[in-house]
Amino acid sequence: MERYSLICEMSVVHVMSLSTAAAEPWPEKATLYQPLKEDQILLSDSASSLAVQTFLRMCGLPVQVSCCANAEYMSPSGKVPFIHVGNQVVSELGPIVQFIKAKGHSLSDGLDDVQRAEMKAYMELVNNMLLTAELYIQWCDDYTATEISRPRYSSPYSWPLNHILAYQKQWEVQRKMNAIGWSGKSLEQVYEDVSQCCQALSQRLGTQPYFFNKQPTELDALVFGHLFTILTTQLTNDELAEKVKSYTNLLSFCHRLIKIGQK
Repeated sequence: MERYSLICEMSVVHVMSLSTAAAEPWPEKATLYQPLKEDQILLSDSASSLAVQTFLRMCGLPVQVSCCANAEYMSPSGKVPFIHVGNQVVSELGPIVQFIKAKGHSLSDGLDDVQRAEMKAYMELVNNMLLTAELYIQWCDDYTATEISRPRYSSPYSWPLNHILAYQKQWEVQRKMNAIGWSGKSLEQVYEDVSQCCQALSQRLGTQPYFFNKQPTELDALVFGHLFTILTTQLTNDELAEKVKSYTNLLSFCHRLIKIGQK
């Protein structure tokens, strides 16, 4: 009974904390943390960071970007990016969207229930296919891991910590791939998965400016973050970018979102 009372008390405190955070205005010095941009950050983290930055820009919320070697270890979830707003720290796009919504900012309020469910389904598709493919290519393709991922990921650290952290990260990702059934895939099969995901996104977008017609949503921010980063990140070959380039409306979509960022 005492334990139940303690849990209830903790839940009330958590709700009150969220309510207080929601009531506070957006600060001028809100900060987004990500790994070092030039020397350390990898494709998947760069894509996720760009998605969050784009979402915040769409909401009209300014944020400073801070590049830190230990950003991953500072994050409450162990994943980047994360934002520091007032006394709140929130990581990853999904929780950040919910946090921003509690502050009265939402890009999807105009959607009906069916559209909102569809939007969430496509966001899951992007995370399950594009993000997973990025992680696979970074850490499960031996050539990419050797030439790019391990050297960049470990670059801020000295020997032997650099090797320990890089191989530990590679082991974690490979274990995840095994758990979700991707460990047995070939690189060609992963590229095909990316192509199928892009085809589904291309068909949903059609000739519309955004995925739900005239107004961007968090789906647009997420897709742009991944597609633009794939197009502009140098890997050991161009195969991944070529899959995206096959869809002209997705390329036009990326150019459209770039202009939003320049306003």
